[in-house]
Amino acid sequence: QVQLVESGGGLVQAGDSLRLSCAASGRTFSIGAMGWFRQAPGKEREFVAAVKWKNNGNTLYADSVKGRFTISRDNGKDTVFLQMISLSPEDTAVYYCAADRTNSMYVRTWAGAYDYWGQGTQVTVSS
Repeated sequence: QVQLVESGGGLVQAGDSLRLSCAASGRTFSIGAMGWFRQAPGKEREFVAAVKWKNNGNTLYADSVKGRFTISRDNGKDTVFLQMISLSPEDTAVYYCAADRTNSMYVRTWAGAYDYWGQGTQVTVSS
């Protein structure tokens, strides 16, 4: 089992920056990739970004956040980060960290591929 705990959410204004953290514990050696998803009220959970946990650390971003969000990892601390800049009200959502046990060549973008989930952290961007 892998446990994930997110932190760093909050209320910010449009144009501000925020950094989310996700600390993993437990059988972290089994992690193949880590991802961030978000869910806004009344909407489905959507992919935001993901990073390979081992080897080359390949990353992938949703088009809506490309150029504004950066995912990074600190394997020594079993932590993944999501640096967000130029935030807009459309980024308001609960952000979830997730771990994929599969060590595939590329990161995966669908929620069903991920085996472990954090409790989520709220990000609210006011206009």
